[in-house]
Amino acid sequence: MKKQVVLPKFQVILEQMGENIKLARKRRKLTAVQVAERAGIARSTLYLVEKGDPSVAIGAYFNVLRVLGLQDDFLKLAADDVFGRKLQDLDLL
Repeated sequence: MKKQVVLPKFQVILEQMGENIKLARKRRKLTAVQVAERAGIARSTLYLVEKGDPSVAIGAYFNVLRVLGLQDDFLKLAADDVFGRKLQDLDLL
């Protein structure tokens, strides 16, 4: 499997996302073992998710969010594509 290379300034974003997931789990008073089992992933994978590791499959991130009831947050990814819409509008002229 090829290692994902993420620039340091963008790794910070992944780490913050992982921290947000960890805090959401703790607010729900769920253990890491409970979330991992319900998400169908290994405990070690959940640890990587909560660290914001870029090598973890997006499906694992989704399943963790699903267990936490946050699956609709996935719909927010790339939803506000201001730059893309501007490019599209330029093509229409």
